[in-house]
Amino acid sequence: MNFALILLVLTVVTGLLYAVDVLKFRKSRAKGAPEPLWVEWGASFFPVVLIVFVLRSFVFEPFKIPSGSMIPTLEVGDFILVNKFAYGIRLPVINKKVIEVGNPKRGDVMVFRYPEDPSLDYIKRVVGLPGDTVAYQNKRLTINGVEAPMTRIADYFHAERVYYSEQFVEKLGDVEHRILNDADAPAFVPDAVQFPYRENCTYNAAGVICKVPEGHYFVMGDNRDNSRDSRVWGFVPDENIVGRAGFIWFHMVSLIPPKGLDVSRIGFFN
Repeated sequence: MNFALILLVLTVVTGLLYAVDVLKFRKSRAKGAPEPLWVEWGASFFPVVLIVFVLRSFVFEPFKIPSGSMIPTLEVGDFILVNKFAYGIRLPVINKKVIEVGNPKRGDVMVFRYPEDPSLDYIKRVVGLPGDTVAYQNKRLTINGVEAPMTRIADYFHAERVYYSEQFVEKLGDVEHRILNDADAPAFVPDAVQFPYRENCTYNAAGVICKVPEGHYFVMGDNRDNSRDSRVWGFVPDENIVGRAGFIWFHMVSLIPPKGLDVSRIGFFN
């Protein structure tokens, strides 16, 4: 469902009803007379719909984490806010950038339209910028020949699936974040598909090496062995970018029983 398109249509329709009422019918309506249904249920909603449209299209958009590919940074059940203007002002629906503000940086957590199905929003971490050579070999990340610093910390316990993953602190640019690796998972990429600029990637038993084309980004999940990302389906084009994520505003505990709000997860993240 294209919610942005639905919201745009609602804004236009209620705005037209509001304009017609203000410019014509309101002047001729007797003082104290009840408003017709088309005003009560249409035009009167225009200010609210307009505010929601502007905020969601140009400022912040809420997003729910649907999978575990970004564990331990983000967990299933996290509700986050996506900064829509961090990477430039874009026209809603067509997503065309009209005002340059900034570009994704290494280490950013970015929401984008999934290249294989733009109706779906995905969230991953930006690893490679346009022109970078990204190598993920034997579960070690190297960018332009320089290995990303990585420090082992205490293992991460997956409560819902009852197992441990090796946990590390990795540094990309100025951003330090945690990542997970499963010792028994293979290093090679087993399910890579055909995608634009696939010729820029070399797959081997140790993993993958890719040259990021201009206007594109290489992204990966922090749960490295449980994430379908650029290693599998390729690069994210600039026109697919939605915004930068950085704040958890709500988290619903998934354990049954009980369900409830986990306030410990609310706040900013890297």
